[in-house]
Amino acid sequence: MLKNASILVTGGTGSFGQKFARLTLDKYNPHKLIIFSRDEMKQWDMAAKFNQDPRLRFFIGDVRDKDRLYRALEGVDYVVHAAAMKIVPAAEYNPFECIKTVVNGAMNVVDACIDCGIKRCVALSTDKACNPINLYGAAKLCSDKTFVAGNSYAGGHQTRFAVVRYGNVMGSRGSVIPLFRSLAHTGKLPITDERMTRFMITLEQGVELVWKAFDDMVGGEIYVRKIPSMRVVDIARTLAPKAKLEFIGIRPGEKLHEIMVSIEDARSTYEFDTYYKILPQIHEWSSDPLRIGKGQPCPDGFAYASDNNKAWMKPAELRAWVRNEYGTVA
Repeated sequence: MLKNASILVTGGTGSFGQKFARLTLDKYNPHKLIIFSRDEMKQWDMAAKFNQDPRLRFFIGDVRDKDRLYRALEGVDYVVHAAAMKIVPAAEYNPFECIKTVVNGAMNVVDACIDCGIKRCVALSTDKACNPINLYGAAKLCSDKTFVAGNSYAGGHQTRFAVVRYGNVMGSRGSVIPLFRSLAHTGKLPITDERMTRFMITLEQGVELVWKAFDDMVGGEIYVRKIPSMRVVDIARTLAPKAKLEFIGIRPGEKLHEIMVSIEDARSTYEFDTYYKILPQIHEWSSDPLRIGKGQPCPDGFAYASDNNKAWMKPAELRAWVRNEYGTVA
């Protein structure tokens, strides 16, 4: 459905947005792909990186500004909402700014998509929205609920909304792999807690999950891809085997383990070959045959967390990925 379509990505200059643009332009050849973000220098750099591809358009704007969203969405078919203020400590110390971007921004995107006749919108979520303990997670939970309920809020309009939920995205800005690589030469790596685990998803897998959501969604679903876990200490030892690990304590708002499907969510969650689908409990949508498809209901007490995961990434697999991504492990 993305072939020859017009697509807009909010927060499109980020790690996900750039990977989404690259892969979508190559695979689907959309009529145009609009990058909507507020940093003109990042847009300038991205345009150069893509060799001024005429299918790629750039629109300066902020999801906090509903009027600007209305202008940007004229003639657009599909929207990917990736804009966020995602650094957990920054959100803890700047709660007003986090809420303006994550919560108010989600409301603006839902309103603008409905009013502008967007066909489908997929919003990016985070493991932190599941049983949140920090402001960013709580704000993203509000955002997720807004997009899920947006399907009934749309009334008779055609617009449909779905959500994709990720854990730790390998190599994304602000994540642990770039941090450890940047500090490897010092011979010391900071570890918040020896027990800490994280999910490991690549940007390519994240993009593929968005494509899947566009293709599969009826409206209101939260998609969670099955991915492996890894202990943070094993990530550090793989990237810098000779470095000393310094345990510094958990930061404000940080979780020991990531969780993407909670026990409470499991009652309306269905398992597929490569992903889980959390269905909304409002309007009895969780029992809708169209949304369930061939999914199998998850058992009572099920939870999908990085410490109870059945799949674990081996150090050799991480080394191979890092070498392919960066050309060298160190």
